[in-house]
Amino acid sequence: MTLRYQQYLPDEQAMCQFGEKLIKLIREVAHLHGFVVYLNGDLGAGKTTLSRGMIQGLGHSGNVKSPTYTLVEEYHLADLHIYHFDLYRLSDPEELEFMGIRDYFQPNSICLVEWAEKGKGLLSEADLIINIAYAEQARDIELIAQSPVASQILQQLQAI
Repeated sequence: MTLRYQQYLPDEQAMCQFGEKLIKLIREVAHLHGFVVYLNGDLGAGKTTLSRGMIQGLGHSGNVKSPTYTLVEEYHLADLHIYHFDLYRLSDPEELEFMGIRDYFQPNSICLVEWAEKGKGLLSEADLIINIAYAEQARDIELIAQSPVASQILQQLQAI
């Protein structure tokens, strides 16, 4: 049975706060195992906003920008690496081979991937899929566990 979690987020601040809460659970449960998150949603739905909340939730104090043109932004913390991918402008999945995509998916890393479908076949499978949908000015967010570690994270999230 696939474990799911849903939440209504009324604004950008709530999205960032949710990202901070989620990443702390990911770090606690998936620490040093590596973890992959696919972020799905229309343009402007909040994928980068959620990523910003997650990255800053682990202590990064600088800007978190969308890697739309660079494909990946890297954030190196004391014992963890976060890689934020945005594959929206990817024209050919083979470009990922040239950038050494497989090197990013390591045991001490968390990979946040926007527009993952554009890298199909070359990306590691997601542990967690996050779907973000418009709800007028707010957002509905759905998390779907794809691994035992992600199921454990969603169970803890439901208990909070």
